[in-house]
Amino acid sequence: MTYQETLGWMFQQLPMYQQKGPTALKNKLDNILFFSEILGNPHEKFKSIHVAGTNGKGSSSHMLSSILQEAGFKVGLYTSPHLKDFRERIKINGVPASKEFVVDFIQNHKLFLEQNKLSFFEMTVGMAFDYFVKERVDIAIIEVGLGGRLDSTNIITPEVSLITNIGLDHTKILGDTLEKIALEKAGIIKRGIPVVISETQPETEGIFKIMAAQKDCKIVFADQLQGRDYKTDLLGEYQVRNVKGIITTIAELKNFEIKEEHILKGLQHTIDNTGILGRWQVLGENPKIVCDTAHNKEGLQIVLEQIENLKPQKIHFVLGFVNDKNLAEVLKLFPKDAEYYFVKPNIPRGLQAEELWKTALKFGLKGEIFSSVKNGLEAALEQADHNHFVYIGGSTFVVAEVV
Repeated sequence: MTYQETLGWMFQQLPMYQQKGPTALKNKLDNILFFSEILGNPHEKFKSIHVAGTNGKGSSSHMLSSILQEAGFKVGLYTSPHLKDFRERIKINGVPASKEFVVDFIQNHKLFLEQNKLSFFEMTVGMAFDYFVKERVDIAIIEVGLGGRLDSTNIITPEVSLITNIGLDHTKILGDTLEKIALEKAGIIKRGIPVVISETQPETEGIFKIMAAQKDCKIVFADQLQGRDYKTDLLGEYQVRNVKGIITTIAELKNFEIKEEHILKGLQHTIDNTGILGRWQVLGENPKIVCDTAHNKEGLQIVLEQIENLKPQKIHFVLGFVNDKNLAEVLKLFPKDAEYYFVKPNIPRGLQAEELWKTALKFGLKGEIFSSVKNGLEAALEQADHNHFVYIGGSTFVVAEVV
């Protein structure tokens, strides 16, 4: 099979959560453990940092990777979802796995994958772990896909665990309160392994402390520590919260020599070192055009505050969501005096633009329906003056179509 044929087989035959929703989830670790055994248990053969959370886990993973790269280490990075190319999920020092590796891996294990009906995410995790062992990474940053306790990545025993912000997302799967969601995220806490919590939240603090006590491990709330302020080349104001967790995680990482200069350079060169996309990514000036992958209440609230702080003369929102989003929760955050261009991301889970438009009207948000993200953006740019602000987002998959 060619690379594109291989991806087609992976996407079509075996559902993935990002495309299909809850039906793609297995909710157990049996399959990934069995697959890992077939692969020679690669999850036991490399050092790692495990990163979970509702918002900020992707940015945090990339910044951690960048810092370790600046310190001279060979760093694996596993993240999800991808925006443009599947291989964004599996990188070493910012370089994606080769197309040949992806093709060969699937070809070599296709019969097993078919017979055991592994999910897209399970096979991808196995692929990443196998790649990191074959390439002899010094350490890998492993981002949780969904939740934590039953996520396929949760077979590793990391050097440190990091849990970022907790928000209401994927509530049909993880629970409908912050406490329930925190309990799922806390599932990555391992016995004797230090855990860093980026943000102290009243609803979740006690849960993390109880879980850490049960696992007899050190727990550190990064935002409660005093320290210098660090700058990163990731532009969203929300990155300030992520950086505190990152610095604390690096401090808890033993047997890796990381100097202050590595931290400074790593944070300032995250984009170049890792190739991260879609985090307050500026696509143009005059008018200023920004896309961001924030897609839930907590993430969008911070992004909207940042837009408001810029005080643009007028805001144009190219907006689309997936069909399991709690629209009432997020649409009430958006300003009524902006122009809206309602679109559908080009995936099966994409919410129909007309349905989004109808719901938005209930919240006083007025705009037009467009047949694609591309058409919506083109219309926004036609209407926007040089001192206006154009924002593209609502879903990772909307951003994927413009970066």
